[in-house]
Amino acid sequence: MAAPLVTVILPAKDAGEYIGTTLETLTRQFDDPGALKLVAIDDGSGDGTGALMRQYAARFDRAEVVTNPHPRGLATARNQGLAHVEGDAFCFLDGDDWMQPRRLEVLVRALQELRCDFLRTDHVTVKRGERRLVRAPFTHRGVAADPRTAILPVDDRSMVDYPYAWAGILHRRVLDEGLAEFSDGLFTAEDRPWIWRLHLQASSFAVVDAPHLLYRRGVTDSLSKTLDRRQLDFTRALGEVLDLVERDAEAEKLMPKAVFTVLALSSHHLVRARRMRPAVRRELRSGIRELLARLPADAASEAIARIGGPRRRVLARTLREAERSRASSPTVPSPLRSHSLRVSGSLDPQPLRPESAEQLPAGQGNSR
Repeated sequence: MAAPLVTVILPAKDAGEYIGTTLETLTRQFDDPGALKLVAIDDGSGDGTGALMRQYAARFDRAEVVTNPHPRGLATARNQGLAHVEGDAFCFLDGDDWMQPRRLEVLVRALQELRCDFLRTDHVTVKRGERRLVRAPFTHRGVAADPRTAILPVDDRSMVDYPYAWAGILHRRVLDEGLAEFSDGLFTAEDRPWIWRLHLQASSFAVVDAPHLLYRRGVTDSLSKTLDRRQLDFTRALGEVLDLVERDAEAEKLMPKAVFTVLALSSHHLVRARRMRPAVRRELRSGIRELLARLPADAASEAIARIGGPRRRVLARTLREAERSRASSPTVPSPLRSHSLRVSGSLDPQPLRPESAEQLPAGQGNSR
């Protein structure tokens, strides 16, 4: 039997309400059922998710269902799927999203024609029946490019602010070169270091037009709505982004982008922290302080000057605390550190409207 054209990695937890739609759309991607291999991971579900996975697996020529007795998180579940990839292409899909017909057929053909390491696409968000097209923030379409050229500009959306693992397709060589894995155990923001690694270390990519993936927003039990300890993983994820950039030959050029992302997402989480339990809120603030203490002072000062007043104010207290931590801990890792951090504007933290988070760089990761 010939190898499949693409392996689809589908992890899900308690997605029984939606995953039937997700799996049904996979049956409409190719005329040849052998062109697609399904790797479904039931990540400790307590509903009928696993049963639906096994039911649909029988409809594919190639399918495997991996069952985790206890939840291991989206990052680890995706890595489990990577161990079962066959063929030259693979992609990710979440259990509450779905694809328009022949999306994968179009993407496989484009990957072959452009000979890229990975492709990215637009997507459509669906919330309470309303659909909105979200475009991948890159000017050129259907043309192979160096992924590093899509990291900047600093204070506007770029491809590293579009981290969704499911918004595209990847060639097998990305997996063979060690660029496809996620950091085990991350429950949120797992896509952030992943997308930075791809754009720093892969050789080529393209943004292409294709039938859409539809991304369901507002799911009740999604991680982006959850205010428990799992949200704390975002500081670890962004710390890994800083690690990647610090080790890069163009660190001085690219660090301002990483710093701006850290500050923007930190302000978003500081606003959300007001609705957390006190113990979790304290732990979150501590993690953000440690993260901000790592930032090169010049890059942080320039980023703060670009950030709008309300977000600047909500960051002010934490930035001052981070600066004190930096001063008292000379071993805080920051190889590009320069003079003391300057925060312009009022330092009196003012309330930031939660809806302002919509103005931040695209989602903190794929965990909803």
